[in-house]
Amino acid sequence: MKSTMILLLITFALSIGVSAQEDYKDKRNLKEHYTNPEKHEVSRLPEKSIPIGTKPRNIILMIGDGMGTAQLFAAYTANGGALNITNLPYSGFSTTQSADDYTTDSAAGGTALSTGQRTYNGAIAVDVNKKPIPTILEIAEKHGKATGLVSSSAITHATPASFIAHNVSRNNYEEIAADFLKTDIDIFIGGGKSFFEERKDGRNLLKELEEKNYRIFDSLSQAENYHHLPMAILTAPKHNPTYPERGKLVQEGTAKAIKALDQDEKGYFLMVEGSQVDWGGHENNTAYIIKEMLDFDKAVGKALELAAGDGETLIIVTADHETGGMSIESGNFEKGEVHAKYTTGNHTGIMVPVFAVGPGAEHFTGIMKNTDIFHKMMYLFGFDE
Repeated sequence: MKSTMILLLITFALSIGVSAQEDYKDKRNLKEHYTNPEKHEVSRLPEKSIPIGTKPRNIILMIGDGMGTAQLFAAYTANGGALNITNLPYSGFSTTQSADDYTTDSAAGGTALSTGQRTYNGAIAVDVNKKPIPTILEIAEKHGKATGLVSSSAITHATPASFIAHNVSRNNYEEIAADFLKTDIDIFIGGGKSFFEERKDGRNLLKELEEKNYRIFDSLSQAENYHHLPMAILTAPKHNPTYPERGKLVQEGTAKAIKALDQDEKGYFLMVEGSQVDWGGHENNTAYIIKEMLDFDKAVGKALELAAGDGETLIIVTADHETGGMSIESGNFEKGEVHAKYTTGNHTGIMVPVFAVGPGAEHFTGIMKNTDIFHKMMYLFGFDE
């Protein structure tokens, strides 16, 4: 009886840990109206034209988690009719269905983008038979390219995890963290520090990373004057706060990663995630969505500023799915005002936008599957499948 009770308590404690990472899905905080108090300038695109058929040395894949066309247009309206994202010259749409559901989750959605295969909801870079699938990040590593991840969530959360880990469940955060040690990723920035050092198995992955010559930092400011790879910047025990409370983490993290990775002569692959657009969608909170969208757009602006002019970097901006069934009832460009309605507190199955600039950007037009984005990146990098 005593052993049964202990087992139940352990199971309960573990479930609290998991739910603490996923509880944003259950917080309903309906806010239909938002007025943006401060508009940001958008970056000018480089005037240098890139011949059709040119292939990139570098790829930056930027994922606005939960970003559908309504989220995008809400931010566009709130910023006075201008975004960095909507300035990208090539655009299309991606269908988002998973292997087992019309409506994907972030794990299956991320896996489709990272591996070119659709899988079951909850899967982290494993196929429907739970077998690991190589990711674009791992393949880039094998070809000698530098690699990086930036996220406003825990770095072990579904989307970033699907580029570096292989697991049957997105909820196995400690196992996902351990998979970082199986790669040679050059830089990763995000929350989730506790999954590396406060673990059930007693391992301290931060020490193990240091043994692999990583420098570990707790903040971007702490790493400001350090420019050598590899490095890990773990900015929160679990998830980072919302924007603007967390500061310019995504914007400055994007800049830090690009500057560090660009030192590699063979080029790089970088994935940047604006995680919390999705969380605002789960809450049906217009203010939350727009603030996160504007933060993500500023990160896109950083990528454009630092990389778009070199003629060697392809920047792709897309989403894994839409969240909230958001629609815009009314708005005002001049006032930066948006009034929205919602059909659900969960994800939906609608298509999501895709934007691109740089060598190979012409491949990202029309209607495509989420898996096509992986295959196009593989082709443009010149990798065999």
